[in-house]
Amino acid sequence: MTRGTTIRLDGLAARHPAAATTAAPALKPLSLAIAPGEQLAVIGPSGAGKTTLLHALACALKPAAGTLLLDGIDPWSLSTRALQRLRGTLFLAPQAPPLPPRQRVITAVLAARLPRQSLAAAVRSLIYPDDSPAAHAALAQFDLAEKLWERVDRLSGGERQRVGLARALLAPASLWLVDEPLSALDPTRATNAIATLTSAARERGVTLIATLHQVEVALARFARIVGLRDGELAFDLPAAQVTRDMLARLYAQHEHELESGAAWTPQDTPPQPAQPAVMHCR
Repeated sequence: MTRGTTIRLDGLAARHPAAATTAAPALKPLSLAIAPGEQLAVIGPSGAGKTTLLHALACALKPAAGTLLLDGIDPWSLSTRALQRLRGTLFLAPQAPPLPPRQRVITAVLAARLPRQSLAAAVRSLIYPDDSPAAHAALAQFDLAEKLWERVDRLSGGERQRVGLARALLAPASLWLVDEPLSALDPTRATNAIATLTSAARERGVTLIATLHQVEVALARFARIVGLRDGELAFDLPAAQVTRDMLARLYAQHEHELESGAAWTPQDTPPQPAQPAVMHCR
């Protein structure tokens, strides 16, 4: 079992990945402590700073203020080579995974192992994928096994998103950062995807942080919920303590996002320990 990453944020502020260096931080000073192997969902309206938070945790964005500690280490105090090694222990799944369009699915999935491979092994794997059983098994978890040898550009948007998620199962990572993993999926596929991610992370001991638009799914599948609004922390609570009034304030002037997410609710998701929170939101 992998030991999950311990995370500590002390007054961390960061700019959106696409923002100019002179722009105001999209994520305002934020302090959080996340235990190894913990799973939490980050919710909030568009522009709340959710994606910026994930990129900061992935060491893709240097903090504009404050500090980030991963297992007690400040990533930005490391040498370039050490920072690259650290990034190899982190897995970031963007909402739209950057998969080369002419690449085979098997190659795209096995690329998750590249951070731990030598240059020779990495080049060989890109040209001659050598572990099709592992790639097949990972894809099967997301109902994509039959797409193993397809080209990425022949997949639908939802299939590409699931390929991006399947990579997590092969990544040598102790921290999974997943940005809106259900955005392109229908309810049935999404139910399977979130169940697979949370179960696999639990089995491996991986720390899992996911941003979710589907509030009901976040409450049903994650024991801890972090709410962001306008780049600031609105609440950090066990799911069972998140009330309808809190959600109404969080999504004020963005009610359509809350309503569309609630309307999505999957019906066949098995209950988790924090299920009482769902009753507060109905």
